[in-house]
Amino acid sequence: MTPRQALQQRLAALEAHLRTENPNLLPVIPTFRSFDRLLVGLGLLRKDESLATRIPWWPMVAVLGTFSAGKSTFMNGYLGAPLQRTGNQAVDDKFTVICHGPEARAEALPGTALNADPRFPFYRIADEIEKVAAGEGKRIDNYLQLKTLNSERTRGKIFIDSPGFDADDQRRSVLRLVDHIVELSDLVLVFFDARHPEPGAMQDTLQHLVAKTVNRADARKVLYVLNQVDTTAKEDNLEAVFGAWQRAIAQAGLVSGRFYAIYDQASAPVIEDEAKRARYEARRDADLKEIHGRIGEVEVSRAYRIIGLVDSIVKEIEGELVPLLTGALQRWRRLVLIGDAVWAALLLVLFGTIAYLAGGEALSNLAGWLGAFGSDLSGGWPVGLILALVLLAGLFGAGHFWIRGLMAQRVARTLPERMGEAELNIRAAFLKNTRFFRSVFAKAPTGWGRRARKRIFAVREALAGHVQRINDIYTDPTGRRGKAAAE
Repeated sequence: MTPRQALQQRLAALEAHLRTENPNLLPVIPTFRSFDRLLVGLGLLRKDESLATRIPWWPMVAVLGTFSAGKSTFMNGYLGAPLQRTGNQAVDDKFTVICHGPEARAEALPGTALNADPRFPFYRIADEIEKVAAGEGKRIDNYLQLKTLNSERTRGKIFIDSPGFDADDQRRSVLRLVDHIVELSDLVLVFFDARHPEPGAMQDTLQHLVAKTVNRADARKVLYVLNQVDTTAKEDNLEAVFGAWQRAIAQAGLVSGRFYAIYDQASAPVIEDEAKRARYEARRDADLKEIHGRIGEVEVSRAYRIIGLVDSIVKEIEGELVPLLTGALQRWRRLVLIGDAVWAALLLVLFGTIAYLAGGEALSNLAGWLGAFGSDLSGGWPVGLILALVLLAGLFGAGHFWIRGLMAQRVARTLPERMGEAELNIRAAFLKNTRFFRSVFAKAPTGWGRRARKRIFAVREALAGHVQRINDIYTDPTGRRGKAAAE
């Protein structure tokens, strides 16, 4: 099976999945296919690649944070099953992807199940791990595991429970997975331990999960949770601990947002004072209700995020990628022309030096030989002159194409290999524009012209139609459907 055939097979499987699980998104697939053709023409995707395989089509909820912050306990409480191991120390060093399964009992599957399935958020993540940590890509089972649970709360969603952060033991490959998760998730819960709210105890989390999300366009999807606040009941200083935690987060640059204080009732000690217990439980229940509500909304937000991904890539192409490619081509063109001028000067100097050193004899002999050869062909000297010019042009052309390739590699090294949420290959797109048959004076990137702009306009119109269609499913501004249902 060719890579192209494998891609078509994966897309067909995706369509079959959407047809049964989320038919509202099925009409989006043709828009992806049309956009794929545009990206392939620009060189940002290979022919055996598709945007549809670069995003998870199930809604995603990620639970991240420090060691022993109660992430797994929260997941077990929300799912209503002891799926994850819990404890005061780090008990799990893998990213656990949790989804719905048909069996009554929970199943644990290796990381390979995630790496090879484009419907999951870690499709071909082994390749990315290999880029940042050589040799680690083949050890994917050491990083990921898949667990299934037959529960209504897992139906139609994917949950990711992460290992904790430890600055001393952190590896680049783990951070790469964390960045990947934050990019793709519809909701990110960042957990902190109320027993250690001081900045030093959560410095790694503040750096990687707070400071990096402050300026995100989708920062609203990140919720900050102070867990295990029941431990403050003994001193009755919840407000003081909560305030210290917020100040620590503010030091990382986050001065606004929604912050929550919760604890797990099943594992918490009994608060003897009735008034204090009621106050703590009221705060916990209100915050948990809001968090659970946000989790319940991810199915709606995923549909909009999938459509929004294409729209954001369209904007990236017009506002960032094409200008970046154009600028890179201008630099390449300038370097090639400078190189050509230097090479032409060297050729002239070389021939002039030979003529000077030989006193003109060498060039006279060469001209006589070429003249004799040309005379044999047509009986005249001009052919010999033409052959001499052809020889000079051949030397210049060989040098020109060598300079083209050399300068292309030089400029390509300054470009990022991957860009944007869809990780488009800007470097490959540039190199496509520098192939030997493409003129060095071409100003617009290959694949970018009137036809491409028309296709982008058509994609945008299709996206607007998808948004309106989904709006019609979840909204009823006129109240007609509600009125009809009441009648």
